[in-house]
Amino acid sequence: MSSTEPSLQVPPVATEPAAGLSLAVVIPTRNRPRDLIIAVRTVLEQTVLPQELVIVDQSTSDESERQVRALFAERAEAAAQVCLRYTLDPSITGLTMARNLALDQNHCAIVLFLDDDVEAEPDFIERLLEGYAEDPEVTGISGIITNYFYTPEAFTARAWRWLFMRGAFRDDRYSVYYRANELRSAGRIPVSYFGGGLMSFRAARISGLRFDENLRGACEGEDVDFCLHLPAGARLMVDPRARLVHNRSETARADEHWIASLVRGNSYLYYRNWQHGWGNFIAFAWLMGGFAVLALKACVRGASLAPWGAFTAAARYGKEVGLGKK
Repeated sequence: MSSTEPSLQVPPVATEPAAGLSLAVVIPTRNRPRDLIIAVRTVLEQTVLPQELVIVDQSTSDESERQVRALFAERAEAAAQVCLRYTLDPSITGLTMARNLALDQNHCAIVLFLDDDVEAEPDFIERLLEGYAEDPEVTGISGIITNYFYTPEAFTARAWRWLFMRGAFRDDRYSVYYRANELRSAGRIPVSYFGGGLMSFRAARISGLRFDENLRGACEGEDVDFCLHLPAGARLMVDPRARLVHNRSETARADEHWIASLVRGNSYLYYRNWQHGWGNFIAFAWLMGGFAVLALKACVRGASLAPWGAFTAAARYGKEVGLGKK
């Protein structure tokens, strides 16, 4: 089953985009109609509307598409300014393929990738476009996730990241996320990588660049891998004023221990990008040791070897995909 016809035939015209920059929002989705409709509603409620909304749907039914088209009919005034490009194709094998398909359909100067389970604040797009207008040399701008790091569990995770994620695996965007409230009015902050659920790029700067389609499903690490293959001299910034909530839907997620996705993603990144030099090897070994400690702790707590099995299987899978053997 495949549906690729735009729902609207009116010329796509953005609402007062900064410096005339057009922007396309890309949302890959799979079997999450309830989450998707919330995300799309926040797109249609932006103070500056995107020129295009590109949804690549891998669902097994047309429920999500029907709800999105119904919302566009309901919000006719806003929808009249946004060209909806909706592809429904359950044969798409994962997030990376969906994003590449969306890039093939893009007609705008800026491409903004959102997850299907986010809620963006009304000025999210406006803030991003201001950044591109003010800094013509910036390659990409991301917003900030505001709901990750304010629980006791989050502070424990922060300490674990500080201890075990070293060298190439240190991800400086998290230090920005940790201070989401403190930085609400701050200027843009340089980072090394973006998170896939809220990253944007100048289309001209990523022309010809593809997400790695060797990855399947949720594709942990695809966002960092994409950033690592940007042209030399690329500059990435986070704007703490462009804010959203990531609800992290449990719908359509793999039924596996939580450690698996983290191990799989970091193992993939090492074998695809960082398998050189003693420094990277030591950092990777140290990180895997940290994951092993978490897996063993989970085994003891749950009186089960399942977490250890998830750890070893994920490490093996990430290595195979990173080396292009799977």
